[in-house]
Amino acid sequence: MPRTRTSALLLTLPLGVTALLAGCAVEETPTTTSSSSSSAGGSIKGTGEVVVACTPQEEQCQAMAAAFTKASGIKTSFVRMSSGEGVARLDAAKSKPEFDVLYGGPSDGHVAAFNSGLIEPYVSANAAAIPDKYKDKDGKWTGTYVGVLGFCSNKDQLTKAGVSAAPSSWAELLDPKLKKQVAIAHPSTSGTSYTAVWTQMVLNGMDEAKTFDYLGKLHQNVLQYSKSGSAPGQMAGRGEVAVGVIFSHDCVKYQKEGFDMLESTFPSEGSGYEIGAVSVVKGGPNAENAKKFIDWTLTPDHQDIGPTVGSFQIPTHPEAKITEDMVKLDEVKLVEYDSLAAGEKKKELTAKFDAEVAPAPKE
Repeated sequence: MPRTRTSALLLTLPLGVTALLAGCAVEETPTTTSSSSSSAGGSIKGTGEVVVACTPQEEQCQAMAAAFTKASGIKTSFVRMSSGEGVARLDAAKSKPEFDVLYGGPSDGHVAAFNSGLIEPYVSANAAAIPDKYKDKDGKWTGTYVGVLGFCSNKDQLTKAGVSAAPSSWAELLDPKLKKQVAIAHPSTSGTSYTAVWTQMVLNGMDEAKTFDYLGKLHQNVLQYSKSGSAPGQMAGRGEVAVGVIFSHDCVKYQKEGFDMLESTFPSEGSGYEIGAVSVVKGGPNAENAKKFIDWTLTPDHQDIGPTVGSFQIPTHPEAKITEDMVKLDEVKLVEYDSLAAGEKKKELTAKFDAEVAPAPKE
């Protein structure tokens, strides 16, 4: 698909997007460099290290760390975890931060982190190339990709359950035939799942009673709440459940990895979405390198990495490549997603989910 496709796709997001917006061992990469790449905000060349709390898929985090090290000469390491876990870990180490950058996950999680004093504003010169709808004007967060929430269904498992077609609405997830056949992450640990909760808030006119009535009914069909937002897609691929509620790009990844019985669909009532963001950890040990890293993430050099490792989020930079595997936004009904409001309500709503629907998973 030609590059000019990017701008056309980005314009299909709702106008309200202006307001919008599981852990593993640290991977370290070589410090040798060969690129003379520099950013609009100045050279990204440097020395020392940068440590990233990274929330996308492991392969994407690994490729990103290696590419930044190669381009900058800065030793780059990361810990991969879900976005909710990432914010919790920043909070646990607030007095002596272990990370320099929070990368990925919905921007409402970055808003919540900022409100808790865990990240600090940084307006990169490279952010000028990112459309206003994909960034906070004060630099609390800047978007590097867009992901759309959807259903990832195992067609064989649906047939076994007596369901004739993959669900195409939130209402269809409540079908009694899908009892214990749905997987979704827990909103306390997963930005993906919190996007689903906030989507219900939007669809129900911000009425918490109606939202939690729906979530309570859905609970009857949920086999398991995972820690990671992408795990339900793997569960569907293995046939443990018929439907996983995940970001659609993760379903595409699992299809390409061999789960060819999986099918992606989107809810007709409206789907939530994420602006995958990046921000500077407040008081991190390598502040200048954190800024260089963020400068780099706002370039096509970085945003073109995802598809090379099976991550098909839509890039936010107008000159980054769009592939055929990325969701076509003009074919999906999207809800108005206000990341500021979602971030401010996150602690309250996840606590309510813990108390009234299901406790957060321990493992």
